[in-house]
Amino acid sequence: MTDDARFEDGAPHAPGTPALLATDPEDLAVISALVQDALLSADQIRYDRRRRRLALLLNRYCWEPRPDMAPGEPARVRSLLVFGDVREVRAQGIHQHDPDAILSLLAIEPAPEADAAATLTIRVAGDGALRLEVDCIDVVLRDLSAPWPAASGRAPSHEGDAPGS
Repeated sequence: MTDDARFEDGAPHAPGTPALLATDPEDLAVISALVQDALLSADQIRYDRRRRRLALLLNRYCWEPRPDMAPGEPARVRSLLVFGDVREVRAQGIHQHDPDAILSLLAIEPAPEADAAATLTIRVAGDGALRLEVDCIDVVLRDLSAPWPAASGRAPSHEGDAPGS
């Protein structure tokens, strides 16, 4: 794990840190695809009830081609995923007091409700999930570090994936 990025590095005012913003289910689908197979531990999840923000500090797999990487080189990058306007967070199947447990993020699924409200489900491998009750979809993904070669030397794969996909 790298020590070059912290939660504070992703503050909204941090200079030189471009970000992706999701404000509707279509935008959120893009961010969900980019964070698929991100790795994190439970101690890298922070909920600030007063500010109504949930933040996840991730080692994100770089699914997108990047100019600072060799083509086809599997790499990860330290990223911050922040959910705003969060009224409530519920965890299922996530051992929040086991800092050694590594979570693999699978998807972020929105369920729109009345007005702009929604329930967002962050699914992790092993049937775990975080369910967020939000007033509106307000999600930011920001890379905090330069990419580094993935330790495995290959892209993540999932049961049912075709070889080479």
